[in-house]
Amino acid sequence: MGFFKYAATFWSQTFPPKSKFSSDQIPDLAGRVFVVTGGNAGVGYETVKALLQHNGKVYIASRNKTRVDAAIEKLKNETGKDALFIELDLASMASVRRAAKEFLSREKELHVLFNNAGVMGGPIENVTVEGYDYQLGANVLGHFYFTELLMPALLAGKETSPDGYARVITTSSSAAYFDTLHYETFVDGPARRKKNSTVLYWQSKFGNVVVARQVAQRYADKGILSMSCNPGNLKSDLQRYMGPIERLIVGFMLYHPSNGALTQLWGGLMPETIQHNGQFLIPWARLGRTREEAYDPEVGERFWNWLQEQVVKFEQENKIA
Repeated sequence: MGFFKYAATFWSQTFPPKSKFSSDQIPDLAGRVFVVTGGNAGVGYETVKALLQHNGKVYIASRNKTRVDAAIEKLKNETGKDALFIELDLASMASVRRAAKEFLSREKELHVLFNNAGVMGGPIENVTVEGYDYQLGANVLGHFYFTELLMPALLAGKETSPDGYARVITTSSSAAYFDTLHYETFVDGPARRKKNSTVLYWQSKFGNVVVARQVAQRYADKGILSMSCNPGNLKSDLQRYMGPIERLIVGFMLYHPSNGALTQLWGGLMPETIQHNGQFLIPWARLGRTREEAYDPEVGERFWNWLQEQVVKFEQENKIA
């Protein structure tokens, strides 16, 4: 699929048909536990809201307690239910580890992990605590580590899930169509500095798809389903680094975040999506397909191994047994 075909696909998802799925179709979620990273704003907030409305127990994993507290209060007013807070900075592997430890100290089971949080753009000087490209680190490496650390709870959760599966739903983007992985840009250096933030964002969103497929392949026989999704073009904090002209240009293509929540809720909760393990979901709540490299097993194997190497390096340097 060449660039122009990807562009056409992107455009078709910019103005998708009316959804056949609505949050009213979500079953009762009583007794089920959920984690939504970045659940205090945008599509994450709408995802948490829908889960609470259907009696789910929901943890918002995010770095800014003040903002999360405000979101929890608003959610309480809107749903009558209380969300819970886990402090998580995806740009710090130490924070990721603390967050996972905190969750595991409070819950034995996790039924669905929504890897929803994401950053887009920002100064090229921005890097993670460990020196990775900020967007790759926060969007991909942090979520990879978080998912692996929470896997014991997911494996326990599938035992009490109504359909016998636990799920990991990773929020990617239509940006995944526009680039692949460039290993020389993963850590800060001259090659990375030659890229602009938009291209690095594309890379990170493609990386989300690759990791989601690897989770699906590696854990399918253990009862774990994994899907990635393009939630759609949405009004959210992701646009905070855009200039006024960029905001004006994209403004007519943006939908309310509640629309974006539909696709990840569909993937995370509905019985018909069991058959879509490892696939890419598109607006609104439909099965799609992203760029061909995402389906290459060698691409997936190499990236998974690189991510694991970073975890091993971090744990060795911090003497974590």
